[in-house]
Amino acid sequence: MEKDKLVASVSGFLFQYDTPRMVIVKNKNIGVTFRLIQLGVLAYIIGKIGTPEAPGRGRWVFIYEKGYQSTDSTISSVSVKVKGIGFTNLSDMGPRTFDAVDYAFPSQGSDSFVIMTNYIITPRQTLTYCIQQQSSRGCKSDSDCSAGEFGRYGQGIMSGKCRNDTEGSKSCEIFGWCPAENDHHVSNPPLLMAAENFTIFIKNAITFTAFGVSRRNIVESVTKEVLKNCTYHKVHDPLCPVFRLGYIVEEIKENFSALAYKGGVIGIVITWDCDLDWPEKLCIPTYNFHQLYGGLGKEKVSTGFNFRYAKYYKENGTETRDLYKVFGIRLDIMVNGKAGKFDIIPTMTTIGSGVGVFGVATLLCDLVMLHFLPKRNYYKQKKFKTVKGESSKMTTAEVSEDGTKGSHCAASQDNPMQ
Repeated sequence: MEKDKLVASVSGFLFQYDTPRMVIVKNKNIGVTFRLIQLGVLAYIIGKIGTPEAPGRGRWVFIYEKGYQSTDSTISSVSVKVKGIGFTNLSDMGPRTFDAVDYAFPSQGSDSFVIMTNYIITPRQTLTYCIQQQSSRGCKSDSDCSAGEFGRYGQGIMSGKCRNDTEGSKSCEIFGWCPAENDHHVSNPPLLMAAENFTIFIKNAITFTAFGVSRRNIVESVTKEVLKNCTYHKVHDPLCPVFRLGYIVEEIKENFSALAYKGGVIGIVITWDCDLDWPEKLCIPTYNFHQLYGGLGKEKVSTGFNFRYAKYYKENGTETRDLYKVFGIRLDIMVNGKAGKFDIIPTMTTIGSGVGVFGVATLLCDLVMLHFLPKRNYYKQKKFKTVKGESSKMTTAEVSEDGTKGSHCAASQDNPMQ
């Protein structure tokens, strides 16, 4: 007997198929709600229209975001060449021209570089004793100048003497590069206003290793002849890799003279967003410009950008240097990249996850139907079958009513319209 039961149980498991019974509910409110929820889920799968960051533009899950593709980020390298000539005529230095070797730092052109727009020069400094600037270390007596020490803003090693300077004030004597630098008189207008027309030639090479694709920002349409004459413009010539410094400053909505006076920092962002399901020649860069460090007038402390460097030489056998405090525009080039190509695995994953979300419609409809409608008890009787205990004999009616496991919100004659 037990053996027969076991055989029947195994046979039932192997050769029977259970399926949920569909309960059709004819109710206008529930039916409309069900279809609206389905429509909302479908809209979510295709895309959410009108995001805050791009009003009216869809962030498409499957189409715009290309949920059917596998993606890869870029490996990038950048080199830069700056061209242009500047001219100054200072009383202590005389007329002088500046080319890229003089005003571009570093001269080899990396992805972060500085173009000098203004400077303060302290010529012919030698190692000797002199009075440092009073703002660096003012004093009243020798006791205020500790011999052998230097202050945080000092310009050399203090000798221990407090002396009168040329303006009648007192300052500590130092041993260092003399005469001491006076960096409080910055030329306005800037000395190198010609920098507005300096050009920056950016060469950028990227690789998407997962797809074996390499591209340069000198694309097919930029021929050798075009490169000699073009200048970047976001509308008229968006693929030219030669940028005028003045145009970049205009794009960040700054005044060039104000920015050149004490310097600033600008970010050049090169973006590669490539769909490799199309020909590779359509994989092209876009350029954007951003003011970094908050911009002029937005910070009270340490605005602008500057640094110092010196040119050393021998004069009458004595080591001598010309000290420059350089104010300039620092440009940081940043490259972002993403490429996508059709792949069956993300395609099926995206479709599958979207289809799974459709179950939300049934869940919400059941929730409303069984708990909020006036005839919810009637619907519960039709949806659920309560079985008390076990019975070896089941009537035909019981068999027909058994196994109710789910419902579908649509239309039925079991319930009058509400």
